[in-house]
Amino acid sequence: MTSTTEIEKHSGPALEGIGSDLAADLPIGRGRVRTVRPENLGRRRRALTLKRVGDVVGATIGLVISAPLMIMIALLVKLDSPGPALFAQRRVGLGGGPFRCLKFRTMRADAELHLKRDPVLYDEFLANGHKLPVHEDPRVTPLGRVLRRTSLDELPQLLNVLAGQMSLVGPRPLSRDEIAYFGSQADRLLSVRPGMTGLWAVSGRSDVGYPKRARLELAYVGRWSLRHDVCILAKTVLVVVTGAGAR
Repeated sequence: MTSTTEIEKHSGPALEGIGSDLAADLPIGRGRVRTVRPENLGRRRRALTLKRVGDVVGATIGLVISAPLMIMIALLVKLDSPGPALFAQRRVGLGGGPFRCLKFRTMRADAELHLKRDPVLYDEFLANGHKLPVHEDPRVTPLGRVLRRTSLDELPQLLNVLAGQMSLVGPRPLSRDEIAYFGSQADRLLSVRPGMTGLWAVSGRSDVGYPKRARLELAYVGRWSLRHDVCILAKTVLVVVTGAGAR
């Protein structure tokens, strides 16, 4: 019989995101409990540490390189429409805690109020997985369409990465309402930091709605590894250049 000192039961989000190379299913009574092989716990901790170091280094380099571009975009946003250059979206982060996800503002300043004032538009927004096609969304500014198509609106999220609220790679940050799409797997999703890019982001982005999006995000959590992150980062470059799935 396996003692509790030999194996750690998967009873919460702390052990989520563990790939099959680090975990195994242990028969318990009539069911099975996902467990972590003790010899791999140290390897996982080292990998997570390296991931965080990579996030800090990558975000720092990214901010230094993109600073002139970000300043120019901020000025253009201010000139394009009234309101602040940055927009802080309330999103759910690691462990379910809220944080402010930064983006360059791509909509009119009263976008959320405008959406809720229009019942038809709001119903379409909900039916489309909390999104609207850019070409049909009256809230999006002319410059905002360009920023979204090129993903430049997400550059400020490098600050979220540096602050430890996000990672370069992970499930995309979601609103509290969107977490409902994950049902009983919500804790699993929230066991990792949300990312600037991720498996869903390189698999069609806005062209892929729920429930397929939920399956992709959870697949990332289950298969997570540093090598997988590097592959996603490489694919992200191609996706951004081609504009695939951008809305």
